[in-house]
Amino acid sequence: MRRISRITVAGAATASLALALTACGGTSTSSSSSESKGDKGLAIAYDVGGKGDQSFNDAAYAGLERAKKEFGYETADVEPTEGETDADKEQRLASLAKQGYNPVIGVGYAYAAAVKGAAEKFPDTTFGIVDDATIEAENVADLVFSEEQASYLAGVAAAKATRTGTVGFVGGVDIPLIHKFQAGFEQGVKDTDSKVRVISQYLTQTAEEGGFSSPDKGRTAAEGQIEKKADVVYAAAGLSGQGVIEAAAANEVWAIGVDSDQYRQEALARYKDSILTSAMKDVAKAVHNLAKSVEDGKPETGIVRGDLKTGEVSLSNSNPKFADDAELQEAIETAKEKIISGEIKVKSS
Repeated sequence: MRRISRITVAGAATASLALALTACGGTSTSSSSSESKGDKGLAIAYDVGGKGDQSFNDAAYAGLERAKKEFGYETADVEPTEGETDADKEQRLASLAKQGYNPVIGVGYAYAAAVKGAAEKFPDTTFGIVDDATIEAENVADLVFSEEQASYLAGVAAAKATRTGTVGFVGGVDIPLIHKFQAGFEQGVKDTDSKVRVISQYLTQTAEEGGFSSPDKGRTAAEGQIEKKADVVYAAAGLSGQGVIEAAAANEVWAIGVDSDQYRQEALARYKDSILTSAMKDVAKAVHNLAKSVEDGKPETGIVRGDLKTGEVSLSNSNPKFADDAELQEAIETAKEKIISGEIKVKSS
């Protein structure tokens, strides 16, 4: 059953939403027969890189599409703009809430201040934020993941797959969130084979410098690691990770994708034979589940965490060369069981 708060604020026209958002990012909307009732549902605001990053943002969009199909309501997804401020982000979220969208989700830790501000102004709207656990409010769900666990398994895979004894990690931005990916990966490698060398580096110190949105930076970093004999390179770098995958394919070494199953991404199809696996976190499921909780009248709030035990972080098995390697799969399954049981404690920094 729809929440009354959503229905009462949902009468404004979609056109006014577009006008309200012009100054702070483009938007696309989709609707069904429910539009005539003024019934609006899930809206998401993208992180740096926007829709089409083949990774983090596209996973959120997949969750939105699933909710739209399941609940038959109008949705909105909004792009970021270059150089925007926290105030711009907050205005974007507030505009969506004012138009009657519920829930409204900021995709990425950069929305923390904006979600906090918008949630205070619209207490009857449920807000979500992906990859941030700092907001404590009755109408906010912090959608977070144990990325270090999937990254540990990626490290096991890398240590088993390397022939040179050297593997690489490319982080988009030098921040605590990406440190989790690095820490888990390095631990997984070393626990599997202590002799394997890990080369780790970050593309930028801040997101504004393009660490999550510059395939050229990712390509250059991967090429440098490959020159140092790395034959498996894992990237946690958003859109920049495309460049890492391109470099791996060009040099006939393995890449490990992130967030989404990048082997199956259409835009990366030409490189898929070089994508060994992907360390996935099910942002789509988290986004959909928050929408469903609102639809059911029992909105999720507080910290909502996905991990190996819940199945919301994992390694993809799409590449047959990976899936059919019995020794590799056994090592990964053993590690997974030990992490879930608590026998292995995965570092997050």
